[in-house]
Amino acid sequence: MEKTLQELADALEGKILQGDPQLVIQGVNGLEEAQANQISFAVPPYLEVAGKSHAGAIMIPAGAQFEGSQAIIAVENPRACFARLLALFRPPEEVKGGISQYAFIHPSARVGKNVAVLPFAYVAEDAEIGDNTVIYPHVYVGRHVKIGSDCTLYSNVTVRENCVLGNRVILQAGAVIGGDGFGYITADGKHTKVLQTGNVVVGDDVEIGCNTCIDRATVDSTVIGKGTKIDNLVHVGHNDIIGENCILVAHVGISGSVTVGNNTTFGGQAATAGHLKIGSNCTFAGRTGIISDVPDNVIWAGFPAQPHVEWLREQAQVRKLGDLMKKVRRLEKTVKELEKK
Repeated sequence: MEKTLQELADALEGKILQGDPQLVIQGVNGLEEAQANQISFAVPPYLEVAGKSHAGAIMIPAGAQFEGSQAIIAVENPRACFARLLALFRPPEEVKGGISQYAFIHPSARVGKNVAVLPFAYVAEDAEIGDNTVIYPHVYVGRHVKIGSDCTLYSNVTVRENCVLGNRVILQAGAVIGGDGFGYITADGKHTKVLQTGNVVVGDDVEIGCNTCIDRATVDSTVIGKGTKIDNLVHVGHNDIIGENCILVAHVGISGSVTVGNNTTFGGQAATAGHLKIGSNCTFAGRTGIISDVPDNVIWAGFPAQPHVEWLREQAQVRKLGDLMKKVRRLEKTVKELEKK
């Protein structure tokens, strides 16, 4: 595919600040990898080094200063425009609709229009699959599962019985939706399993990463709110309610019966105790340990979790402990010498 610089500027509602409007662009790439026939983007703090890129054209934020010889398009949001250009120059391969002869579809299952079910997928009894959904090889769709329209389930995904997926849901390879919650009663040193009778409800426009597990509720539903994005290797426990437009980065662990508000972000390896209420618009730094309820609109870090600024101060003091101990030892030595006199 080829587009001129002017065509890209028009499509992105941007403005050419320098360069030939008829410059031909044949692809999109990162700043370090881009070649003379490709376009990239730069935002602070990378604007200063962007001029060294071999890219033929660069998108920058409107109003930003740039020093370099490349063609420049000023746009409102370079990252968003970069994503749009990726879809333009590198569109994903389409999967043709149709059910493979090597897939199993139970006769009672209801399959929508233009659905693709690839070889060795299994769709159990009374399952529903919405229009334009793609199910890759070795996917298991359990009994009474409901899957919305325009969903994508990559290889080795498991969606167990009674779970519900909204529209435009993406499940990356190996994700497990609706595995049993971790529930046991311990008596006389013996652990007895508690039957997990609920399900998982996943809202519209949710993406769940590779090998992430969302446990079914003991009763009622574990809920993932619409627009939430979950990275690889994340665990969401039984009866959790994760709000809308949240982000859970890799290795996050949410214990059971936790309620999380909207637009909350958990950095990598952050984790919670169970039975907590966590507010909306919160951010938790990587490896934060959350052991108590959290209000709205906070930025916390550390273990136990505390306001990020306080944690930074604490860490700065910890770094000084070595020097402090040396001073203490010198003082102890001085005191002992004084006591001998």
